[in-house]
Amino acid sequence: MNPQLFLAFLVVAGALACTPGVDWAYSIAAGLRQRSFVPAVAGLCGGYVLHTVLMVAGLAALLAGLPGVLGWLTVAGAAYLLWLGFGTIRSWRGATFGDGAPSTEASRPAESTQFRTFLQGVGTSGINPKGLLFFVALVPQFVSTEAPLPVPVQSGLLGLTFVLLVAVVYTCVALLSRKLLHSRPAAARRVTLASGIIMVALGAVLLSEQLVPLVAGITWH
Repeated sequence: MNPQLFLAFLVVAGALACTPGVDWAYSIAAGLRQRSFVPAVAGLCGGYVLHTVLMVAGLAALLAGLPGVLGWLTVAGAAYLLWLGFGTIRSWRGATFGDGAPSTEASRPAESTQFRTFLQGVGTSGINPKGLLFFVALVPQFVSTEAPLPVPVQSGLLGLTFVLLVAVVYTCVALLSRKLLHSRPAAARRVTLASGIIMVALGAVLLSEQLVPLVAGITWH
């Protein structure tokens, strides 16, 4: 792999990972509502691992070349964000750090809650069409056909590098937020509420961008 291209990729991917968005909102909200943010961060990374596998298999480029499929995928992702955001908003009053999660989660076994948080994280990043387009449009720019490693291997390494970057960044974000808000329960609840609002807002924007053209296309045909 070309060292200069790899260094450039680290800079670009690091900048993207450090840009606040729905991933940040989910990892912070999950960390505030539950005992550990690890399942949330692991789930978000799992979604990007899924994107990496799709890219190496060539399926990501295939989906990106089918606007209709990508459009409906965006609608599904928007609906998921709306559902997740409204759920976060409903639980914002229970955001705390003590020994337990909010009352809505208290009756569930810890393992079940953590696994559910992990799966929600996978869904948050895995069904995000912008993540798919990132791997399709950006990663190939840093792959060298002259390198000794095959293109799929280079793509996989770049994808996993991005996964590692987001794991570090999201962990730091979650740790910092918990440290800053640990002694401020009112602020923790407000941050949780804001995180839910961000998810709902992004879901609404994605839905409005895609649903009208898709419905119009169906009506036209």
